[in-house]
Amino acid sequence: MSKTITLAITGASGAPYALRLLEQLVKADYTVFLLISSAAKVVFATEEDIKIPGRPDEAAKFFTERFSAAEGQIIVCGKEEWFSPVASGSAAPKQMIVCPCSTGSISSIAMGSCDNLIERAADVVIKERGQLILVPREMPFSTIHLENMLKLSQMGVTIMPAAPGFYHQPQSISDLIDFVVARILDHVGVDQSLVERWGYSNKE
Repeated sequence: MSKTITLAITGASGAPYALRLLEQLVKADYTVFLLISSAAKVVFATEEDIKIPGRPDEAAKFFTERFSAAEGQIIVCGKEEWFSPVASGSAAPKQMIVCPCSTGSISSIAMGSCDNLIERAADVVIKERGQLILVPREMPFSTIHLENMLKLSQMGVTIMPAAPGFYHQPQSISDLIDFVVARILDHVGVDQSLVERWGYSNKE
């Protein structure tokens, strides 16, 4: 059975989380529908010194080469590509992750705006009773942010702030990134070996 998932990247800080997550999904043989906002491209240039090509086909080639993905494994959709599979409940993957997720995107998803493909794809997953995970990277949260997240949580959306733990004794920034990505992968049922689950330590 083909494994498909939608990964959306918005303009919040946290490009390293998105890159590591995409890498792991590719490694797990998922076909990934990748949606990238204009603001996310600015964040990638700022945080990772990566310039994502503007054309979807060129962006798909860029990420395919970066992660040694199979041909067609990473499918990049334009922000107004309304005829893409993720825009319809009859074809969209049942799982979607928005990582990182800006509070503006959270607001739009909570209101059902559907002004771009990211918002529409999230709306589809909600209406089809699929699994939607939002990974906000913001602090502090305002009352508006919290109210929007509560509304979405009550709809069954999972809110997973990019808040790494320290009980695994991280030694690097990469360890902190892996903690968050590992938790996301656990929630979507993807086997991962980035961080050992609590209580399964092999230490004597």
